[in-house]
Amino acid sequence: MINRVIWIVLDSVGMGELPDAEKYGDVGANTIGNIWNALGGLKIPNMEKLGYGNIESIKGPKKVQDAVGCYARFAEMSNGKDTTTGHWEMCGIYSENPFPTYPNGFPNEVMDEFEKQIGTKTLANKPASGTVIIEELGEEHMKTGYPIVYTSADSVFQIAAHEEVIPLEKLYEMCRKARNILKGKHAVARVIARPFVGKPGDFTRTSNRRDFSLTPPYDTVLDNLKNSNSNVMAVGKIEDIFSGQGVTEAVHTKDNMDGVDKTLEYMKQDKKGLIFTNLVDFDMKWGHRNNVEAYGRGLEAFDARLPEILEAMRDDDVLFITADHGCDPTYPGTDHTREYVPFLAYGKALKQNVNLGTKTTFADMGQTVAEILNVKPIKYGKSFLNEIVK
Repeated sequence: MINRVIWIVLDSVGMGELPDAEKYGDVGANTIGNIWNALGGLKIPNMEKLGYGNIESIKGPKKVQDAVGCYARFAEMSNGKDTTTGHWEMCGIYSENPFPTYPNGFPNEVMDEFEKQIGTKTLANKPASGTVIIEELGEEHMKTGYPIVYTSADSVFQIAAHEEVIPLEKLYEMCRKARNILKGKHAVARVIARPFVGKPGDFTRTSNRRDFSLTPPYDTVLDNLKNSNSNVMAVGKIEDIFSGQGVTEAVHTKDNMDGVDKTLEYMKQDKKGLIFTNLVDFDMKWGHRNNVEAYGRGLEAFDARLPEILEAMRDDDVLFITADHGCDPTYPGTDHTREYVPFLAYGKALKQNVNLGTKTTFADMGQTVAEILNVKPIKYGKSFLNEIVK
């Protein structure tokens, strides 16, 4: 019997363009494959042992004869390529319409109301790299006290502020006001607090980022677990992505390694249910920054921690490792990329070396979690438990 699922999302670690990538301008994107080629390979023996290199059409990772895990690639059914769309689909939500984006900045009807509610003017209101915009406008922000509002190719309303100019709680309150304004046709996926510290010419973003997401439109596997009195332990930005819905306890993280540490801490507790972890550095620090070298080293660092996770697993545990979209750091621009995502599953209760092929929706993962933990099925997806359980 399986009593607990540890579900780890390597944020943005995609594995090659989806058939509709042309619609998104992402033909040729392949996060793991292009990083592998650019760096002349990666040392990820533990994921390879589970079957990472055996996944259909994956480029780079080495295939092994007797993989100890089950493996697959997943296509995204929803229309989008962002964090919210990906995680929501995993848990049972199909997003037919992509969230709104603002390549020319936000309209007056949004900004006028936002400035009215926060009682001050704002700076920027344009698409920008988060690190670039604070270098450009950080000094002016410190002089005026005006928050920096910017967006990206994603559906986000981001507010950057120096922690000594706008204290964290005040920044978070600004985000809550923006979230309340951004509804209907302007219902962006996430409002994000982007605090930073330092002096002009030497600004650094801090780990006090907070995401204020839309509330899921209907119940996910997280809700079904919580409603069945099962534990849903969220690590990293999972709580933010689901706006707290369906989460029974949560911990935020400073970086990937802290995320692994927090996951291990939950694993040491004698609680049944789901440990759901997002490791965001791949996306936030490296994918969007086109930092190929750091991305590759980050994959190796996670792989080096994988034995700790496997050793901490109980006989009634199952481990899922996947991604939510791509963010190819070798690809032109800094946007997410529309890609398949790799999937690994491992546990004493599971078969070994099972090739699940290609699945047509991320929701199959959530449906499988629902069946494993014996809760109400979700709206979309087909469980593959019978294909992997002994």
